[in-house]
This record gives sequence, C-alpha cells and structure tokens, in this order.
Amino acid sequence: MSALARLEAASELDLVKSLIARTKRLFAAGQGRPVAAAILLWLLSTNIYSELRFPPSWDDSIPGHLLSLVAKPFITGRQILFDEYQKTFPRQPQSQPVTIVAIDEKSLKQIGQWPWPRNRLADLVDAIARHQPAVVGLDMYMPEPDQTSPGRVAANLPKADAELARALAKLPSHEARLAESLRAVPSVLGAAGFDFATFSTSSGLRTTPLVIHGGDALSFLKGFPYVLASLPELQAAVGGQALLTVSGTDAGVVRRVPLVLAVNEQPVPGLAMEMLRVASDSSAIEVNVDRHGIESINVADLTVPTQPEGDIWLYYASARSTAARTVSAVDVLAGTVDADQLSGKLVLLGLTGFGLTDIRTTALGEVVPGIEIQAQVIESLFDRDFIGRPWWMKWVESLTILLCGGLMIWLVPRTDSRFAAVLLTAPKTPTWVVLGLNLTVLGTGYLLFRSRGLMLDAASMFICLSPVLGSLISSAMIEIDRQTKQLAAERLEMQEAAARVAVEMAAARRIQLGSLPNASELFARETRFEIAAMLEPAREIGGDLYDFFMIDPQRLCFVIGDVSGKGLPASLFMASTKMLLRSIAMRTDAGPGEILTLANNELCRENPESLFVTLLIGIVDVRTGCVNLVNAGHDAPWRISKAGQVERVPSPATSGGPPICIFDDFVYTAQQVQMKPDESLCLVTDGVTEAMNSARSLYGAERLTTLLAQNSANASPAILMQQVQDDVARFVDGAEAADDITVVILRWHGSGQAT
Repeated sequence: MSALARLEAASELDLVKSLIARTKRLFAAGQGRPVAAAILLWLLSTNIYSELRFPPSWDDSIPGHLLSLVAKPFITGRQILFDEYQKTFPRQPQSQPVTIVAIDEKSLKQIGQWPWPRNRLADLVDAIARHQPAVVGLDMYMPEPDQTSPGRVAANLPKADAELARALAKLPSHEARLAESLRAVPSVLGAAGFDFATFSTSSGLRTTPLVIHGGDALSFLKGFPYVLASLPELQAAVGGQALLTVSGTDAGVVRRVPLVLAVNEQPVPGLAMEMLRVASDSSAIEVNVDRHGIESINVADLTVPTQPEGDIWLYYASARSTAARTVSAVDVLAGTVDADQLSGKLVLLGLTGFGLTDIRTTALGEVVPGIEIQAQVIESLFDRDFIGRPWWMKWVESLTILLCGGLMIWLVPRTDSRFAAVLLTAPKTPTWVVLGLNLTVLGTGYLLFRSRGLMLDAASMFICLSPVLGSLISSAMIEIDRQTKQLAAERLEMQEAAARVAVEMAAARRIQLGSLPNASELFARETRFEIAAMLEPAREIGGDLYDFFMIDPQRLCFVIGDVSGKGLPASLFMASTKMLLRSIAMRTDAGPGEILTLANNELCRENPESLFVTLLIGIVDVRTGCVNLVNAGHDAPWRISKAGQVERVPSPATSGGPPICIFDDFVYTAQQVQMKPDESLCLVTDGVTEAMNSARSLYGAERLTTLLAQNSANASPAILMQQVQDDVARFVDGAEAADDITVVILRWHGSGQAT
C-alpha cells in the first residue's frame, strides 16, 4: 500500500471515530434530556397527526406521503390493539332483531345462477312479506333493466313469432312486478357511492332528507360525487334508500361503518339507519353536529354516538353466536322457514353464494359476507352496544404521554435519586420498569373497553414512551462488555447447535434413502419386468416417495408421490404414507382405488400440519401386463412403446381424484392400462418437470417427452432413469433445487416364469 493510500485510510478512520464521539457527546449533553425531549415531542406530534383528518389534496402531497409513512406504525399498532380488545371481549348478542335471507349456494343450485329474473326476486319478497317483517332491506342494487322481462324477450323474437311477441309485450315488466312487491312491504334499497361516473351512475339518490342540527355536516361526512342506484321505478316503490358503503378497511378488515354519508352534497343514510327509520315509521333521521364533527345520530328513540365523520367503530359478535339468524332464500320460497324468524324482524336480503358477494374480514379475524357486516351494525345499534373514541380521547392520551414522558426526563437522569441508584445497581430494572409501565397502560385500556366501551390507544403510548425511556437509560461499559461476551457465548452455542443439527439431518437423510426399496436387489433374477427408481431430495431430507413390492407372485404394486411442503415434517409424513400404503396393500386383497381410499381416511384423521400428498399408485399383473392405475392429483405418467413412441396416460373423469388428505371419505377409482411386451411406464414427481435453471426457466414436460422418445428404444429402465437425472442436472446447471426429484421407470417384458 502506498503512503497516499495509507493516509486516506487513516483519514476515513478518524472521520468515523469523530462521528462516534460527537454522537456520544450529543446523548451525554444535559444528561440525555434534550435528546429524550426531542424524541418525545417528535413521536407525540406524529401520533396526533396519525388520527387527524386532512383534505385529500394534503394526503396526495409529498409531505403528506412522508408523514403518513412515519405515522404508519401508530396506525397499525392502534388497529391491532383495538382488534385485540374485541377478540378478548366480543359483543354478546342480547336479542335477535335481524334475519338474513341469503341467496346462498343452496338457492343457486335449486333456482339457478344469479342474477335471477326480477319476478322471481319479487316472489321472494312476497314470501318474506307474508310473515309481516318490520322492514326488508335489500343489500343489492339493480341499475339496469331485467333482460328476461316479457317486453325484452318479445323484442328479440324472430318475425315468425310476431303473435307471441305481441302477447308478451302486453305483459307487465319484471321491474313492475318487483316494484309492486316492494311497495307492499316496508322496504329499503341499497346503493353504492362512486368516485367516478359510469354509464349506470347518477348524481343523486331518491331518499328521505336528513334533518341536520347544530351546523354543517357535509364538511365532516365522507362524500361521493356519484351513486350507483336501482332503476327509478324501483326507487319510487320502496320506503327508503341507503348507501351500502363501509369504511375503515385495511387489507379487507372492516372496523368502522358510516351511518351517514353524502352523495353530491346531499346527506344520505347508511343501510342500518334507514332500515331502523322505516321500521319505526319515523319521519326523518336527525344528525347532530358540533364544532368537532358529527356528535350523534337519532332515529325514533335511538341516539347513536358517532365518530366526527359520522361513522361508528363496529362492535362485533362472533359469527358462531349469530349463525342462527341466517335462512336460505329457497327455504323462504318453499315456506319451510319458521315464521318467528321473519315476523317483526329487520330482514336483510342479499347474496352469500360463493363468488357473488364481497368477502370481508372482521376485527375478530373472521371472514364473512358483506351482508353480515350490515347485520352486525343493526344488532349493535338495536342492543345499544356501542364502542368508540370520543374526540377528546386523543388529547387526554397525548397529555398523559406528555406528563409521563416529562416525568421520565426529569427523574431518570438524576444520579442522586433513589430511582437512579436502583437503575445503576440492578441491570434488569429498566426492563421491568418498561414492562410494568406498558402492562399498566394496557390493563387500563382493557378495563375501559370492558366497562365503558372506550378504546384507549395504549399502543401509541408504548411507541412514544418506550424510546424516551430507552434514550435516558445508558448502560455502563461493564454491562456493555458483559452483554458482548454473552452474545459471543450464545453465538458459539448456536453454531454448535447448528452443527449438531446438520449431523442429525445427514443421518436422517441416510435413513430416509435407505428405507427406499432397491430394485436391483429385490428383483435381481426377475425376467417378466424391470424397474428402476431414484429419489434426490432438494434439502437434506425430502417429501417425495416411491415404493414397489410384490403383493403376491403375480401382482406388483408400485407407488410414487409428492408431499406438500419441505423438510422434516414432509419427510415424516412421506414415511407414514409409504408405510401405510404398503401395510394396506399387503394385508388386504384390495385394488389401488380401495388402498388409496383407506389410506386417505386414515391420514385425514391425524394430520396436524394439514399436509397433503399427490400419489400415483398402480398394481400390474405381471402375467398379462394389465395395470390398474389410480392418479390422485399427480402428474400423468408417460407410456413408452417398444419402438420408442411416447405418450401421456391421462386419468379419465371417472377415475382418480384429488391428492389424499384434501377431502375426507373420498372414494378413489382406478383406470386400466394394458401394456404390451417391452412397453414402459415412466413416473416422475413435479420436481423433474418444474426444475428451474438460473434464468428461471422450467425443464417442462415437453423436454422430458423428447428425451424419453430419443433414448428409450434400446435403453434399460436403469439407463433411461440415469439419462433423465443427468439431463435435469445439465438443465439446472448448478441452480439451487426447489423441489425433490423422483423418477420410477417400469418395463414389462411379457408373460414369463417368475424366478
């Protein structure tokens, strides 16, 4: 190294040392109080910002984006904590005012796909109306005419059916039929707010005006310039209309639901409030506004305290406790529903069929249809089970954080105080202080939620106060040295443990591969067939399996499979599956379909890791070459003729089935494949076809087919298997294996005498 290079290196080292020294002086200045105070004020202001409401233009600005990023931990921690409050103390339903009439899978199976003709929907409304519900709320909107209406059908008939077209044109439309049904029962139609215009949206909604008291509500309400509503004749037939929009969602989790919104500067109710208004025959919903926002909403004798934006934190009950209030639409049409489930109830009519509804996650972590959210809102309002955060709560929390942080900044650095003496003499005291402080705040939060329905933001208190306390407590050099030595000892212990695990995994690999049958030894003098197999785990141990054995002197059973997952769990499951299949095959006179059915039932009962196995099992009569084959979700095998022609052996629709451990009690059936003399079957796991090189290209079934066709004519199964293994290795060219590689090749030579 030249003198100039040494000088530059020394200069860079001095710069680093200078920065470290300045940082130490900064934290040491004023006994650490200035830095701690700056941290406290910064975190406190960020926490306050995380709950403030700003115009959309500010959120779209660069400072807004930066502050939102910094505030994300506060928002996330707050949401997790509030969800935990509800999971610990979920709402306990006191009554059952709501019934959901669900257009579910059962209804779709019997009546047909959605959307149904609106005359059929009218029949459903009539069937509900016969039980005299308090109100029927439709969690749906119908902005376009029904194409199955008689007039629409008539317009599409050919000229030869003119007489039929004239007769159809005289019939009332399905919208008229549905409007008649809606008019006959207290009903509310749903609509959706849109931020942009479409050919079906409008700029207003026909609804009963809200009565506003105390100020301008529009500046606080979530608004939409457009709305997607039902056809005008349907709007005119119902007792009210409402928006179905929910808010407060993060990754699909619904925590807050608006009771009042705005469409094009027009306040409109949410579905729950409008249904309560129509059910109580109230003239209007009243909205009370103060300088902080929407204070409360009244309908009939119900007063609902709200958040400033006119929404509520939804207090959830467990879906298990409310399952009884859902009935199938087809049962309502058939008249088999108990009248008490509809009479006098607030009935929600909506979609729950698979693929037809929006799926939401509740604060309890349960996945439910969107209509369940509306039902939970009505129930919580009806039972007056409210939770929330009044406008003043954030400021009380902020004052508490400021007082506690200030007390820490004053007391902790004082070396002459008893508290400081304890901190210096007992190294674990800071940990216990932080833990005790946060447990106290957290316990207070749970107590307030349980007793008052108030949601204390203990998470933000933890985020603000913990760094302040951490910046004030400095460890002595002895403690730093002790921790360094301890870390070094732990690191050495971890290295030794890793070495022990590596030795044990190597032994497990030897045991696993040693448990697989060896064809060259097992069938050394066999003349009727040849078989070759190999398994190459992607890790030390793998989840692939193969097996072959003679059930009796004339029947050879062969198996290949792939367990979901990797590593030790998959290996253990592979071993269990292999042993179980062999045991069933040897102790019963069952075919491959029955063997898989019995094995599936057995494994499904004890599968704590929820693993599954794709399997291909066959039993070949070595006298005739007839193969009974069952494909349980595995790659189809390749059939190779004596002349080298290669084709796949697909599984017919009447045989095979899904991987085992997917469905309990599934009955597998076999297909028959007749082999000709010197024909071969090549079975592989997806580790072959999905082998990936460094360019992330797949080996593929086409390349394997080509290889088999080019090399199978004169090659024995063992040689052909080795060629497949070598070709896959050339293709991946040293790239890390993503999956185990297993190959089994069986060649039937024809009938002969077993040796």
